[in-house]
Amino acid sequence: MSTRFNSSNSLYDFVVRDGNGVKGIVDSGLLEVPERYIQPLHEQINKLDSRTHDVPPIDLSKLNGPEHDRVVDQIVSAAETLGFFQVVNHGMPVKLLESLKDAAHSFFTLPPEKKALYLTGLSPSPLIKYGTSFVPEKEKALEWKDYISMVYSNDEDALQYWPNQCKEVALEYLKLASKLVRDLVKILMGNLGVKLDESKIDGLLGMRMVNMNYYPACPNPDLTVGVGRHSDMGAITVLLQDGIGGLYVKVEEENDDTKGEWLEIPPIHGALVINIGDTLQILSNGKYKSAEHRVRTTNTQSRVSVPVFTLPNPTEVIVPLPEVVKKDGLARYREVIFQDYMKNFFGNAHAGKKSLDFATLKSA
Repeated sequence: MSTRFNSSNSLYDFVVRDGNGVKGIVDSGLLEVPERYIQPLHEQINKLDSRTHDVPPIDLSKLNGPEHDRVVDQIVSAAETLGFFQVVNHGMPVKLLESLKDAAHSFFTLPPEKKALYLTGLSPSPLIKYGTSFVPEKEKALEWKDYISMVYSNDEDALQYWPNQCKEVALEYLKLASKLVRDLVKILMGNLGVKLDESKIDGLLGMRMVNMNYYPACPNPDLTVGVGRHSDMGAITVLLQDGIGGLYVKVEEENDDTKGEWLEIPPIHGALVINIGDTLQILSNGKYKSAEHRVRTTNTQSRVSVPVFTLPNPTEVIVPLPEVVKKDGLARYREVIFQDYMKNFFGNAHAGKKSLDFATLKSA
C-alpha cells in the first residue's frame, strides 16, 4: 500500500479534504482495503445471507388501461411491505438512462483537481457538492463511495453550474423523475383516502436533488460497504442502477425492525427502482414503509448509480395525515419541521432506520 497513507489522518486528508475520493486511493495502486474502510463484522455484507428479490417490475403503462386497479394494488402493496419496487414503461427513454450512466463515468474519471472544484467551500454553488462517504467526520468506518450531489433550483442555474459532463442529461432525468414521483404520490395518497391539493404536493416534493454515485472496484468487497444501512429521509427516491448490482433492501419483521432478511434488488435493463422514504412513512402514520437499504461493493469493475431524491421544502411541517390518524385511533409520529429532520439526518452516521426515531412518539 502506498506510503502516503501510513496514518489514518493522511488517508483522510487525501481522500476527503483534498478531494481525491476513494477513486484516488484505488488509482494509486491500492492492493488491500485501508483499515479506515473496514466495517465492523456486523455491518459487512455477506452475499450468502441474502436472496434475490424476484418480484417482476410493475408496468406503469397499464395504469392507462383496464388493468389500472391491479397496477395500483401492486404499487400500494409494495409500499406497505418492502418499501421498494421496480417499474418499467415509466416515461423515461432507455437511451436517456444509458446516457446518464455514461455521464456519471465521464465525471468520475476526470482528474482529481477537476472534481475537487466542487468540494464544499470551493463549489461555484452551495447547491452542488462533490464528496465521499456519507458524513466522513462522524463515521468510524468510511463508505467506499464518491458522489456528486446537485440540488435543483431552476433550469438556468443547473445549466450554468452543474458539471458539463452531466448537466443536460441529469436535468432531463430529474424532471421526468419528478413527474413520475408526483403520479406515485397521488396513487398512494388516494389509497389512504386523502386528496392533497397541488400546493400541498408542491410542498412535500418541493426540494429535488439528483446524485451521481460512484463505487470504484474494491480489492476486498467483503470488508467494506458502498453505502451503510439507512432509509432515505424524503418522500420517494427514483434510482437508476447500472447492470452490476449490489443494492440490498431489508425485509422488516412485524413489530421488530431490527430483525429481517436482506434481499438483493437485481438490475433490470430499462427499469427504475422506486423506494419510499421516511416522509411518506410519517405522513401515512406507518402504513407505508421507508425501506432500509445498503450497497455492497464489487471487485470486478466500478459501478455507478443515479438517484433522484424528492424531499419536502425545508419549512414544510411533516405530520401524520389527520384522515389516517382518525382511522388508526392514534398518531405514531410527532409533528416535525423538515429542516430539523434533515439536520438530524445529516448530523449522524448511517445507522439503519434510526433517523426515524427523531419523529417517533415513544408511546406509539
